[in-house]
Amino acid sequence: MHPVRKQRLIIVLFIVFGAAIAVALATFALRENINLFYPPADIAAGKAPVGKSIRAGGMVLEGSIKRDTQSLRVDFIVTDYEAQVPVVYTGILPDLFDEGQGVVASGMLDENGVFQATEVLAKHDENYMPPEVQSALDSAAESKAKPGKAAY
Repeated sequence: MHPVRKQRLIIVLFIVFGAAIAVALATFALRENINLFYPPADIAAGKAPVGKSIRAGGMVLEGSIKRDTQSLRVDFIVTDYEAQVPVVYTGILPDLFDEGQGVVASGMLDENGVFQATEVLAKHDENYMPPEVQSALDSAAESKAKPGKAAY
């Protein structure tokens, strides 16, 4: 093989292997940081991974907010009117957080089925609903409206 061709081949192979390593590292980093959304019905059905970072959203159940008087811990229940998921959050909640309001919480599901939230976001006015929460509520309403399903 001619020395110039050999040098070009080595350079091309080096670029190809370098690009492959860069793509593999980027894919691995992105896969670890994916934060998937799960409605309460999927979490209650066991479809959400335990111990992995996820987002859960729905409506805060009326009468479910319990604040710890000694700390910033707040326990509440998120529902999509099909299932309910208990949430524990320690921190300052958004001003618009209230019972009957839409929320999206980021965190991890523990082995007991309790969602350990690290961040809680609340809707910002009467007309806005996070898209994930709205689709979860719509699908729950559709499944209740289908004939043959028992209404609760």
